Amino acid sequence: MTAPRQNILMCAPDYYDVNYVINPWMQDNCGRIDTKLARQQWDNLRTLLSAHADIALVPPQPGWPDMVFTANAGIVLGKQVVVSHFLARERQGEEPFFHDWFKKDGFEILPWPEDMSFEGAGDALWDRGQPLLWIGSGFRSAATAPSLLQSVFGRPVAHLQLVDPRFYHLDTCLCPLEGGYLMYFPAAFDDAGLLEIESRIPAEKRIIVPEQDALEFACNTVDINKHVFMNMASVDLQSRLKAAGFTPTVTPLSEFMKAGGAAKCLTLKLVEL
Repeated sequence: MTAPRQNILMCAPDYYDVNYVINPWMQDNCGRIDTKLARQQWDNLRTLLSAHADIALVPPQPGWPDMVFTANAGIVLGKQVVVSHFLARERQGEEPFFHDWFKKDGFEILPWPEDMSFEGAGDALWDRGQPLLWIGSGFRSAATAPSLLQSVFGRPVAHLQLVDPRFYHLDTCLCPLEGGYLMYFPAAFDDAGLLEIESRIPAEKRIIVPEQDALEFACNTVDINKHVFMNMASVDLQSRLKAAGFTPTVTPLSEFMKAGGAAKCLTLKLVEL
């Protein structure tokens, strides 16, 4: 039986660059992007994903270099979406372009308070084994966002406090995988967050990522039909993923790492399978 195809939103890196610093990865990288290499890396990721998913494209816009990171466009459930409200003014101008794309594609745009920051599927990730939304806060999305998302979507949420500024979005340090597996970097969370993870995910389904892999954004992975696409992963981590039934594919994204993003950041799932 052929697995159903996913639908993923991406944005070409026509205007991608590092022009400001809003996370530790951007520090010292302003003006240091190899735009030709960035395009090659983005094209490689798109090609790999196209074998398993239909790729939708939101048009890139001049002056908004981080639009390429479409994970931050919003969070989707069915044909409903909460469009992001960015904390940093450097990204707030992206919002109307994402809003217009979702509207034109037939999504119902759910209301969200203008004064509450929320950065979409950067900080809100659907579990792949239970009807649960993992939500991170501490650096970008407001601490009040989880309770509102629970009300908006009518699904339970698990709120995780982020404590390491290098892992400023939840999708940089946690990745729900098919079959209820969860890949994560424990040091990115406070003690209460770790207890939350351990209470909801059995030990045999937890894939703990060491710091060396975490710093290569191994958790910033796109998971489609048991295939996982990632910037980098050690032999040990790849072996553990294979033992759990996954097929890891490494696709280097060094130019996007300079802005604090990798494979997951460059994609937004429009259909949760």
